[in-house]
Amino acid sequence: MIKKKVKVESLGTSGKVTFEKDEGSRSQKNMVVLKELTKRYKQLLALDNVSIEIKEGEIFGYIGPNGAGKTTTIKIMVDLIKKTSGETFIDGYPMPEQKEEVHKLIGYLPQQVAFQQWRTVDQALTTFGKLSGVNPQEIERSIVELLDLLKLSDVRYKKIVELSGGMIQKLGFVQALLHKPKLLILDEPLSGLDPESRYQVKQILKDMSKQGTTVFFSSHILSDVQDIATKIGILNWGHIVTIGTMEELKEELIKENKVEIVLSKNSGKWTKLRSQSGIKKIKEIAPDKLLVHFESKDKSGEIIHQLIEGLLSNDCHIRSIIPVVPNLDEVYQQYLNGGGNT
Repeated sequence: MIKKKVKVESLGTSGKVTFEKDEGSRSQKNMVVLKELTKRYKQLLALDNVSIEIKEGEIFGYIGPNGAGKTTTIKIMVDLIKKTSGETFIDGYPMPEQKEEVHKLIGYLPQQVAFQQWRTVDQALTTFGKLSGVNPQEIERSIVELLDLLKLSDVRYKKIVELSGGMIQKLGFVQALLHKPKLLILDEPLSGLDPESRYQVKQILKDMSKQGTTVFFSSHILSDVQDIATKIGILNWGHIVTIGTMEELKEELIKENKVEIVLSKNSGKWTKLRSQSGIKKIKEIAPDKLLVHFESKDKSGEIIHQLIEGLLSNDCHIRSIIPVVPNLDEVYQQYLNGGGNT
């Protein structure tokens, strides 16, 4: 298929930042392929046969306890450390065999952002742009647009030493975007940011994903991962525990359905429904609020319909019925504790 470049735009605070993408490139080709990636440090097995596939345009959230091997994976992907065995492909290029081609495609933000403190923001970004092979005229335009996008325009000529930790973190994000990469590899990109800045960066990542940019990021802030990741991988002790969308991870773990029912009128006769077929238990968790556990996920719609009819016939009026589903924190803990299929 012949690919045509089209331009798409993301709003900054006072303008638009334009990224190019391939028209028709959303055919879901693999941007990242890790095959049986293994890393040993003498007797320590840091990564054990890790295999991951990430489609173009996906946002992959990589989570796991400290020491699980997340940063090791990322450093192998960008060729900062060597793998013991396995294969790494970025947009079809093998790493590290074709690292020069790969480095043109990726924007990398390490866990610890390091800039020369005596330099100004403009000087630092100009140097990074040159190292990334960006045209001098393009560097100037990108610096202006990206500083505006991250609300850092007013610090352009300040020295790095004068910036707060959060500003330096966002500055690291800017340098990763300077050459408009096809793949962003980010190690704890939201660490140290205030809530407003976290929201801002997450929106930028979601916009870039829609434009075709692939994002691979690690984070210990699970709510942020849940907010933006289209696919999640859980790593523990160097092993991949599971990979899937948030819905797939939930579906695999949920053994029974639960709904929360809020009553606008409570006759107290709902206790008669505890013996209804398909209901495991009903508990009043607060005044006029019931938690209903079903025996299984099968036929839950039919069971809920019978439950509603039973409540109404027993003079209980319903204000709301809400399914109870686990958040990523709960899913994560269940998988680490052996609740998922490993």
